[in-house]
Amino acid sequence: MRVRFHLPDFSGNFKLNLLFSELLERNPEYFREGVEIASFYGVFPPSIWNGGRTQGGVCDKTFVRGAIKTFNDKGIPLRFTFTNPALEKKHLSDQFCNMVMAMANNGLNEAIVMSPLLEDYIRRNYPDYKLTSSTCKRLNTIEGLLEELKKDYHIVVMDYDLNNRFDLLEQIPMEDRPRIEFLSNACCEPGCPRRSAHYHSIGVQQIAYNEHIKKYPNLPFNADKYDPDHFRDCPYSKRGLFEIRGLRTHISPDDIWEKYVPMGFEQFKIEGRTASPINVLETYMYYMAKPECRDEARFTLLKAMENTGALSFK
Repeated sequence: MRVRFHLPDFSGNFKLNLLFSELLERNPEYFREGVEIASFYGVFPPSIWNGGRTQGGVCDKTFVRGAIKTFNDKGIPLRFTFTNPALEKKHLSDQFCNMVMAMANNGLNEAIVMSPLLEDYIRRNYPDYKLTSSTCKRLNTIEGLLEELKKDYHIVVMDYDLNNRFDLLEQIPMEDRPRIEFLSNACCEPGCPRRSAHYHSIGVQQIAYNEHIKKYPNLPFNADKYDPDHFRDCPYSKRGLFEIRGLRTHISPDDIWEKYVPMGFEQFKIEGRTASPINVLETYMYYMAKPECRDEARFTLLKAMENTGALSFK
């Protein structure tokens, strides 16, 4: 049995994810059967190709190199969220994104893509990267999903509006099911008609942020200026673990082991790149730790975070 989890933010959650991966290695008895870390996903800011969440900050080359080596030495791929739908041809030559791609170009690391323009560029210039088709494409029909599975993608992330639609999931050929990835803990309102427009707005903001810090590195960035439709005011983006479990798109850990895995599915994504680290930690416990071991696993991880300075109440 393999239950492969894609976990958020190798950059912002670097210490948390490193300590969690060590806990999984050291204390496998805390965790449910078959749990694996399939990847840590995200970007090193400032990445103009980034999509899905606007991410600020700046990572220097030393940190980039160190993070790649740290996780790759454990056999864990970094999966870059290069899903900005607002990219233009001029953005393909971005120096920072190309530097990161070159540094991580070792055959292990991966990229999530949405824009055909960027996908074609990566395929031509970095052919050793495994590519994932992004949930940002909104593949919310079974017909669209089956067509996407015919293409050369390592993984296809299904639109989470199809989560728990077992009448449709049964139509996916058995041989393709290991390539399907489910976003299990989506905070977005099911069936939201503005989701695609929201993704585009995020892409516009990411481009604006990158251009801003090049010109005004010491001045704060005003994202509201690039958000005329007020997507940043969306109340659903602030939902935590205990607020989303009643959504029809939510996939519970029991459902993963009792329904999805027996059907042949094995890829599950946990969102949380811009969530509180405490929410991310609790979500890891919820999905991957055995219910009877959650308290001890949580305490052990929190203690490790305290001892290494990753968590401080001072």
